[in-house]
Amino acid sequence: MALILGVAAVFSTLLGGLLALKWQDKLHLILGFSAGAVIGVAFFDLLPEALELGTKRYGASSVATIIAAGFLSYMLLNRVLLLHPHALEDDATSEGTPAWLGAGSLSIHSFLDGMGIGLAFQASTAVGAVVAMAVLAHDFSDGINTVGMVLKNTGERKQAFRWLLVDAVAPPLGVISTFFFSLHQAELGLVLALFCGFFLFIGASDLLPEAQHRHPKLVTSLLTMLGALIIYMAIHASGM
Repeated sequence: MALILGVAAVFSTLLGGLLALKWQDKLHLILGFSAGAVIGVAFFDLLPEALELGTKRYGASSVATIIAAGFLSYMLLNRVLLLHPHALEDDATSEGTPAWLGAGSLSIHSFLDGMGIGLAFQASTAVGAVVAMAVLAHDFSDGINTVGMVLKNTGERKQAFRWLLVDAVAPPLGVISTFFFSLHQAELGLVLALFCGFFLFIGASDLLPEAQHRHPKLVTSLLTMLGALIIYMAIHASGM
């Protein structure tokens, strides 16, 4: 199941990238919904699971520290490797940045998304499925950003498409990597806490600002709330 969802991430990334080549101005509504879904997964699924598993050996404060570390480390990675989508619209920031650096960084980031799916399935099928949904939403945005970053630096559509393919195959490779190691429940709880921090940053500081950047409309905010609400209802309806 984890590998199947990893393969689904391939199509999510490709879809985002291909749409970015045609209708980028129409994607803010999808990104707004995706932001709510990713934030919902962090608060309603990863956080409770991290506390439940992690506190079997570590204190709640330790789990909270790992969440903060995940958020801050992802922020630092974003700034150092220029992953933030708004950098694509700033000529002064992106000028001179090799296209391969930004696109390659996003591909590594997608590999880690795949690892997140695989490790979440080690906790339970339910957790893995919810995390995979958030990753699919996030990888859609990754496809958009990969294409945008290459076009911003080179303007070559063929090169953008090649990097889109690299980014697309990264998630299933990340899933496969988790077949070769496993974690005890307490340590798995800390990993889920780390990904909780990642997802909080991705949703609140990556997807949401990108959705609102050029289209600060009420409907975008309502879709963000809807995304979080659907995740909340799905988790509680399934008894996770």
